[in-house]
Amino acid sequence: MTHPTDSILIVDFGSQVTQLIARRVREAGVYSEIAPFTTAEAAFARMAPKGVILSGSPASVLDEGSPRIPQAILDSGVPIMGICYGQQVLMQQLGGNVTLGESGEFGHAVIEITDDCVLFDGVWKTGEKHTVWMSHGDKVSALAPGFRPVAVSPGSPIAVVADDSRKYYATQFHMEVAHTPDGAKLIANFARHVCGLTGDWTMAEFRAAKVAQIRAQVGSGRVICGLSGGVDSAVAAVLIHEAIGEQLTCVFVDHGLMRTGEAEQVVSLFRNSYNIPLVHVNAEETFLAGLAGETDPEKKRKFIGGAFIDLFEEEARKVGGADFLAQGTLYPDVIESVSFTGGPSVTIKSHHNVGGLPERMNMQLVEPLRELFKDEVRALGMELGLPQAFVGRHPFPGPGLAIRIPGEVTKERCDILRKADAIYLEEIRAAGLYDTIWQAFAVLLPVRSVGVMGDGRTYDNVLALRAVTSTDGMTAEAFQFPGDFLPRVATRIVNEVKGINRVTYDYTSKPPGTIEWE
Repeated sequence: MTHPTDSILIVDFGSQVTQLIARRVREAGVYSEIAPFTTAEAAFARMAPKGVILSGSPASVLDEGSPRIPQAILDSGVPIMGICYGQQVLMQQLGGNVTLGESGEFGHAVIEITDDCVLFDGVWKTGEKHTVWMSHGDKVSALAPGFRPVAVSPGSPIAVVADDSRKYYATQFHMEVAHTPDGAKLIANFARHVCGLTGDWTMAEFRAAKVAQIRAQVGSGRVICGLSGGVDSAVAAVLIHEAIGEQLTCVFVDHGLMRTGEAEQVVSLFRNSYNIPLVHVNAEETFLAGLAGETDPEKKRKFIGGAFIDLFEEEARKVGGADFLAQGTLYPDVIESVSFTGGPSVTIKSHHNVGGLPERMNMQLVEPLRELFKDEVRALGMELGLPQAFVGRHPFPGPGLAIRIPGEVTKERCDILRKADAIYLEEIRAAGLYDTIWQAFAVLLPVRSVGVMGDGRTYDNVLALRAVTSTDGMTAEAFQFPGDFLPRVATRIVNEVKGINRVTYDYTSKPPGTIEWE
């Protein structure tokens, strides 16, 4: 990959929050990449980073075969910062000692600053006490030569250590999580004051580097891109088109499971605003026929995914084939799909657009967003001139309304849900709440209820409304609407959408629930 000269490599030892380290570094205006410890040496050679951060880990440095820092990194002379396990493995490999703690520290802890340190510049002063987030059982019992302790906690006499001559620093607590209020500032200090980086990495710089990379990868080849109607594939397509122009063809398979006006918006945006070659496949009948009678959510997902691939391949052949397939794969997808040990057992989840293609497609992948997080993709979209209303849209699942209709999916039920969902989102926008909410949508339940409308009895569908706040979709809380909002929306839906006579609101958080219902 083409990457900025000024960068930081994050060596992943398997922590569930390693992504957050990358986020904090990028928030400091410095480009960062994550590499599992098994491939960190190669990543280090490729990137030539100005600094290295060592992540936490579920492993213990006392276990046989536990992860280690590549010797090439230790021999390089670049600044290093260790976090939790990263501190322990740094100490052990450099001649210190780690022991099994009599009692671990988990959750909030208070540390006391005992000495000055460049990490603390402008943030913490000697003698002060500050809240941090701990999650460890082992602890450093003897410092490696050259290090000095600069902070302590009740459960960890060596909470922060410093070796100023080598520019090595390490914390026992997790500075990357929000539960350590000043953690982002400490990471920024490492990037700027220790590594000497200016913090001027921008989305414009990423855009220019990525355009050059796409041109180098594709050459005179042809690229085909599947549009889902979502932000990721749209941004990927516009970026690729900037790089190679008419060598790109987009295919939009309209499965008839989109929200009101969504398909028309996608077609108009690409054909009229960007003049990008677009094949629009109206496949509503195909998808609804295949979904007829099916109520199992996993089978619905698999059918939709399989049918999409089949139709996409058919259209690719019609346009004369292609050498490359473009995808809107994001960095969290890549990280979650790669086991830090290289084995399948601890992979968090598999993603359909990570890890290659069916061999029969015989195409190489172009994934220009592979190093970006969701909010960075939105920023790139704005940089490319995509409309704010499009770039800022809430996430929408690939299977579309099919997984917002528990039970059988029919055209009639899709139309009912579309109308109700449109009213809900219209009211959210009118109230100025759309950008405050991570995701909002309606679910048409496989439940009917008795109602009274006028002088008559009704027996119609029940609709559930869902709205959540979140930062990354991994956890979520139900959005608390102002008092009169939900009654107003319920009244509009019942009055304006034939087939619904009752509206409920889903207050479940994630976990234990999920954001979507299926």
